[in-house]
Amino acid sequence: MGIKVAKFGGSSVADGIQLTKTKAIIQQDPDRRYIVVSAPGKRFEGDNKITDLLYLCKTHIEHNLPYDQLFQVVADRYMAVEVNLGVDVDLLCYFDEIRENLKKNPSSDYIASRGEYLNAILVAAFLGYDFVDTAGLIKFDAKGKLLMEETDRAIREELSGHERAVLPGFYGSTPDGHIKTFSRGGSDITGALVARAVGADVYENWTDVSGFLMADPRIVKNPKQIQSISYKELRELSYMGAGVLHEDAIYPARMANIPINIRNTNNPDDEGTFITSEASDESRQAEDRIITGIAGSKDFTVVALYKNMMSSEKGFVRRILGILDDYDINFEHLPSGIDTVSVVMSNKSIDGRLDDVLDEFESRLRPDSIDVIENIALIATVGHGMSKRTGVSAALFTALANAGVNIRMIDQGSSEMNIIVGVENKDFEKAIRAIYEAFVQ
Repeated sequence: MGIKVAKFGGSSVADGIQLTKTKAIIQQDPDRRYIVVSAPGKRFEGDNKITDLLYLCKTHIEHNLPYDQLFQVVADRYMAVEVNLGVDVDLLCYFDEIRENLKKNPSSDYIASRGEYLNAILVAAFLGYDFVDTAGLIKFDAKGKLLMEETDRAIREELSGHERAVLPGFYGSTPDGHIKTFSRGGSDITGALVARAVGADVYENWTDVSGFLMADPRIVKNPKQIQSISYKELRELSYMGAGVLHEDAIYPARMANIPINIRNTNNPDDEGTFITSEASDESRQAEDRIITGIAGSKDFTVVALYKNMMSSEKGFVRRILGILDDYDINFEHLPSGIDTVSVVMSNKSIDGRLDDVLDEFESRLRPDSIDVIENIALIATVGHGMSKRTGVSAALFTALANAGVNIRMIDQGSSEMNIIVGVENKDFEKAIRAIYEAFVQ
């Protein structure tokens, strides 16, 4: 018998109906031995996530406003699920404990973590599994940095004594015992850490979508599903805006070479998307694909610097990066030529300081000219198969030309598995549709 770690997101554990689906999925495969759960998500449009309600409780506490009714809404959600599922875990004692702690004005991390904590207790009772709290297992240092090796050891040692267990996602603790949460979506990370610690054969991430799509369905009508994708391809697509799995959740599973399987709780027969070290040649041939996916984001600014004999001037690029570092601005891309270099920055990162940065470029770099191109969207076309096919770039550029899209920037990574083009914001959706139609039949 192997081991599968299954993480169920907020939509999968939102109410009794969803939890009944979740139980059926878990019982269908006895290898699903360790279950990680999020806090309950929205049950319908206009509903509230439990975590949002808990954060709102904290806001009320900070402003000396009554929060009892808000917390009662949270409690009522869990009690309704308890009744609907027919389990008895004495939730009232847990509510009383949390209420007492709320009187002490605890941290936002503690309050937010109670959503996962209560849900894991409830789900464990529903499944007949052990409840294992992650507070003492997911370890952070005093500054809030995850201690990977210490965490791995603690989880492995604890779960060796549990044949089957349910663990809350999203949080751990610091050396002084205080609760520390990951960023939003951090239950994905918890699941990956557990999978690594127990040497899982597969880490299943159950959500409300059937894996990754080749393009944003809000832009491309009925895009094809990606059956398999490598960690590197996923990293490229996630960086450019594609989002199903928390980006940091990839790392622990990747370290242990554990495949990640994105699955749909509402459509459990769909095999979803597999994320592996390298997608197999067989799967690529079966899909007969050149590209894996297309993703992008709007609102970038490109600053193009020209200086004669730039390539002979030592430290030019280093000074560019030094200026950006002084202003705490990240650059996205740095395409260059023999006498030119372009700095691509997100408008969010620039945060209204473009004129100051340009003044610094002018005074410290002395370029012959500076051109600024604003309102740029970046689109990444990603796929290992691109480097082995002739004519990929030609097909991409021809598709954009035929769609009347002007390319303002081109950048290709050294791995040759992505081509990034910069287009005007207004052409973003049209460009993605044109690229998709050029490569996907």
